[in-house]
Amino acid sequence: MAFMEKPPAGKVLLDDTVPLTAAIEASQSLQSHTEYIIRVQRGISVENSWQIVRRYSDFDLLNNSLQIAGLSLPLPPKKLIGNMDREFIAERQKGLQNYLNVITTNHILSNCELVKKFLDPNNYSASYTEIALQQVSMFFRSEPKWEVVEPLKDIGWRIRKKYFLMKIKNQPKERLVLSWADLGPDKYLSDKDFQCLIKLLPSCLHPYIYRITFATANESSALLIRMFNEKGTLKDLIYKAKPKDPFLRKYCNPKKIQGLELQQIKTYGRQILEVLKFLHDKGFPYGHLHASNVMLEGDACRLLDLENSLLGLPSFYRSYFSQFRKINTLESVDVHCFGHLLYEMTYGRPPDSVPVDSFPPAPSMAVVAVLESTLSCEACKNGMPTVSRLLQMPLFSDVLLTTSEKPQFKIPTKLKEALRIAKECIEKRLIEEQKQIHQHRRLTRAQSHHGSEEERKKRKILARKKSKRSAVENSEEHSAKYSNSNNSAGSGASSPLTSPSSPTPPSTAVEHAPF
Repeated sequence: MAFMEKPPAGKVLLDDTVPLTAAIEASQSLQSHTEYIIRVQRGISVENSWQIVRRYSDFDLLNNSLQIAGLSLPLPPKKLIGNMDREFIAERQKGLQNYLNVITTNHILSNCELVKKFLDPNNYSASYTEIALQQVSMFFRSEPKWEVVEPLKDIGWRIRKKYFLMKIKNQPKERLVLSWADLGPDKYLSDKDFQCLIKLLPSCLHPYIYRITFATANESSALLIRMFNEKGTLKDLIYKAKPKDPFLRKYCNPKKIQGLELQQIKTYGRQILEVLKFLHDKGFPYGHLHASNVMLEGDACRLLDLENSLLGLPSFYRSYFSQFRKINTLESVDVHCFGHLLYEMTYGRPPDSVPVDSFPPAPSMAVVAVLESTLSCEACKNGMPTVSRLLQMPLFSDVLLTTSEKPQFKIPTKLKEALRIAKECIEKRLIEEQKQIHQHRRLTRAQSHHGSEEERKKRKILARKKSKRSAVENSEEHSAKYSNSNNSAGSGASSPLTSPSSPTPPSTAVEHAPF
């Protein structure tokens, strides 16, 4: 199969979920406009930063593109007259900084391609839609029975994963979805094992896993085909969205916020936990649970995107659980992500922040008990329960599932071992990242405490006390020397210091009290 060329040697595999922060360092006025010099940083390392230069017109262009999200973003208004005044430029710079803060702290906006290209053009200059089209076209040369109907533009959140509506030539009314994805930073499988496991996915049968029609891969990416579902995902149900609409339009600013009925929460939750337990028991790493990765088919939830962990793609919620050192296995990641999903099913929206200090009223206290075990401060600090423990909790223990489909997913022993090693490598990178974030947080807290007004006052008071104590000690020492001198003169003792019978003179070094 002439499917996709090998990636160039030394290809950089970025983690697109690592947050970007942006600070305007200065502005410079040219003939007819002002340029803003912005320092952008990836993650916590100051060394991983760069400068970009942007005009107001660049901000305006970005803001117009982001209008699809339906949010009211705080971009300062245009001004045609007096826009070169020094005071106006300083005020506008504050407004633009606030705008950058808003888009880089919004979980969905900060991960979208528009914002990434604005802040990091060197790493996001490529057109991934065009790359995907080229690779898909190469695939069709050897698989002529498939045909592209249309690209499904930006229906997902990933920058390097693209979707196309498909049909089979001899079944023109049937619609399918093709997904193409590049490799991610957590791809640790050998090329051979990776391709074997991708091609094994269509053989996975489970009542709560969405069936894969076709799957193939090479050393640099993977291509999978599934049936198109008009009903959409669980997130589409919660947000009352159309499956084909762009991700930003569907989920950034829902018109109506409403959670699901209690029985839906119980049934869907139980089904999702059952399939997570199945994958955990099989030793198959998942780590990608969120409402857009759960397809609805009849009354059943079916898990999507099993290929993500094989590709080494980072999780949608990585920037959340990377903050907590006790969420350090893919099993605990799945449980924490289940907490996010349950919150969304219950309240019709994601939590404002994690950990969650207090939960709004829910349809049942049994729901809150599960949320507390996965999203509370205590849970994030002490660790997640197991999937088996969640299944035993009152919210899910009395749910009866009726299905005649027998789960089936045979993974050869050699590939199971490869999966185990890859899973350990994924967890090792997560643990190292969590360690670095923890150390950075401690250092930042210490610096903040050291630089606080109260701490500065304490240091000033302590310095004054030390100064006074030193002055007193110096005065006492001077008095002692003067007294000794007078005593010596009065006694008439004038033995030379070099005399063998003379006592050793005391040291002239002054011993101060330790500071």
